[in-house]
Amino acid sequence: MRAAIVTDFASPPAAGEFADPVSDEGQIAVDVELAALNPVDIAIYSGSFYAARPELPCVAGREGIARLDDGSLAYFDLSIAPFGSIAEQTLVANDLPVRLPAGLEPAPALACGIAGLAAYLALTARAKLTAGERVLILGAGGAVGQVGIVAAQLLGASRVVGAARRPHSLERARALGVDATVELQGDREAVAAAISAAFDGEGPDVVVDPLWGMPAAAAVDAMAFGGRLVQLGQSAGKEATFDSAAVRGKCLKILGHTNFAVDPAVKRNALETLFGWTLNGQLEVPHERFPLGEVGDAWQRQIDSPGMKLVIDPHA
Repeated sequence: MRAAIVTDFASPPAAGEFADPVSDEGQIAVDVELAALNPVDIAIYSGSFYAARPELPCVAGREGIARLDDGSLAYFDLSIAPFGSIAEQTLVANDLPVRLPAGLEPAPALACGIAGLAAYLALTARAKLTAGERVLILGAGGAVGQVGIVAAQLLGASRVVGAARRPHSLERARALGVDATVELQGDREAVAAAISAAFDGEGPDVVVDPLWGMPAAAAVDAMAFGGRLVQLGQSAGKEATFDSAAVRGKCLKILGHTNFAVDPAVKRNALETLFGWTLNGQLEVPHERFPLGEVGDAWQRQIDSPGMKLVIDPHA
């Protein structure tokens, strides 16, 4: 079969021929309708992910949409090594795929997966957002940020502010109807002041943070008493420095989140909610489509923070 093959951690995957998957007990080989790229793929297949490195050679990609034997479409977010999602076929646990509701197309469904779950579960399972609370979304122009904005609105937040480092990312946030935006440029004190002003001096109760680095530190400075910051990624830096007084004086909570640690039933329920919002037209994340032969270009596009969901057609 054709697949995006990783042969070394220093190079992006390349299209080539890989052995077809053969299922064993508890496994099913599925046809991949469409696959997606995420920041976590860059980390895993460059050997820099905090968990173990995959054995090489292998097929890249974690999430995709499979077409099952009965013709229905289903989402999956983990293949059995050495297989991955960016291939004509992959191997998954037989209880993993979550069926798409009728009428939901593969590309919009993929935005509900790794990116969508990260945003939604950060707000619900980790921050336990309640209606009427104020929410700051860092990295508001990315796929996680865009889902986070919509999810916060639909979950009843009283004020949603989008913050990003690039003007075009702030434009995406405005298009989604945020109450205000903050440009994450300048020193920490200036950014913290801008965040506070965007919340009329009250500060956010909940921060969804896929950035870390200076933006996270500035958000901590601006947060309201009892606020919760949910940490999802590090695209702005691997380290963030906080003042002790800001954390303890306001009784803040810094909460880590990874989709990998979520109970499968909770994740399935979250996916079904996100699928429903997407099918109803309440949630829409733009996507860019690549054929398998251009996986290297898509890989670089993901590294450059595209601000949309990147999907790969393994049959094109």
